[in-house]
Amino acid sequence: MKVFEKLALPNGSQVPNRIAKAAMEENMADLNQLPSEELMRLYQAWAEGGVGLIITGNVMVDRRAMTGPGGVVLEDEKHLEVFKRWAQIGRSKGAQIWLQINHPGRQMQSNLGQETWAPSAVALDLGKMSNRFNVPIEMSQDMINEVIQRFANTARLGEKAGFTGVEIHAAHGYLLSQFLSPLSNKRQDQWGGSLENRARILIEIVKAVRAVVSPTFTVAVKLNSADFQRGGFSTEDALQVVKMLNELPVDLVELSGGSYEAPAMQGQARDGRTLAREAYFLEFAQEIRKIAKMPVMVTGGIRRKQVAEQVVESGVDMVGIATALAIDPNLPNEWKQGQDIAPELKPITWKNKTLASLANMATVKYQLRKLSLGKVPNPKVSPLWALILQQTAMARRTRQYKDHMRDYVFSS
Repeated sequence: MKVFEKLALPNGSQVPNRIAKAAMEENMADLNQLPSEELMRLYQAWAEGGVGLIITGNVMVDRRAMTGPGGVVLEDEKHLEVFKRWAQIGRSKGAQIWLQINHPGRQMQSNLGQETWAPSAVALDLGKMSNRFNVPIEMSQDMINEVIQRFANTARLGEKAGFTGVEIHAAHGYLLSQFLSPLSNKRQDQWGGSLENRARILIEIVKAVRAVVSPTFTVAVKLNSADFQRGGFSTEDALQVVKMLNELPVDLVELSGGSYEAPAMQGQARDGRTLAREAYFLEFAQEIRKIAKMPVMVTGGIRRKQVAEQVVESGVDMVGIATALAIDPNLPNEWKQGQDIAPELKPITWKNKTLASLANMATVKYQLRKLSLGKVPNPKVSPLWALILQQTAMARRTRQYKDHMRDYVFSS
């Protein structure tokens, strides 16, 4: 089976097979925004499950800028030992483990009490839920420089902790994706306007990261195939950005799609178009594969062995799997043994797409929580119950985060 063949990366390192645990938002940091015991247990399950590559959930480059209140932050060396243990667990069965490094930009809830940065002062449009997010501040040149340096610093610390690579998150509507989209980037300076200008911050971050890590350390980029909004970042734009990345020492590009406003990464687009049930972004990945000088990975909805095989046989180098590995972390081993298992959650058919998206994420997080406690996941859990539990947990985590930030500012 091709999915169990090794993949050689441009930096000379090898991934033992073509199955990656794609990033999911775990929100399992401890009260100091560090990897918790539960998070360690979760990653142990994935390490033992047989994936060739583990990509962590968001690791934030700035504790003031969070995708969620329980997110992990790596911005200094104070607690590097904890990260060393996390990396060691991820590598314990031979897999590579990469930190996904990220900044949320405007996709940070207002109740976290922090200043919101973005390329332009354009608010999120989430209908009735828009008021959960602040209108962002347009970033100054100094702010942009700081963010570039923060990405590089987190990557440097990640290598020091023993991770084998980083993935720079430029998808799903987060900060770098906001710079790429003409809907959220209205700037008239060198960071806005033409696609070359809109992609500049991503290119500068790749260069800054590469300058502070060793040549064998993996630098990957996660990119939207499109953001599924009219007038936004298009598939043609994505092709052009990959051509720009071709000129840099990038070891892999992962393709996904969507944002908070159009959650296509969950299988639905804002404009009502139905995406394929599995391998949502495969067709586009095959187009990218024709021009990309680095390996290409596709993530989105894959849960069956035959689909994973088709992806690799079509020329795409790696298969990213998220939800199916939240339900069954041992899936690669089972596939290798010839078992035809296809883990799946209950479909959510709610009319309110934003609420359905939140319920979908809550249902996945419910499975992650079970695994982190050493328990068996329950894919048949009620989406409404999972959402209630998740919202309750998030409210508690938000209070804890705000307390932590008050203490942090006071002690700084």
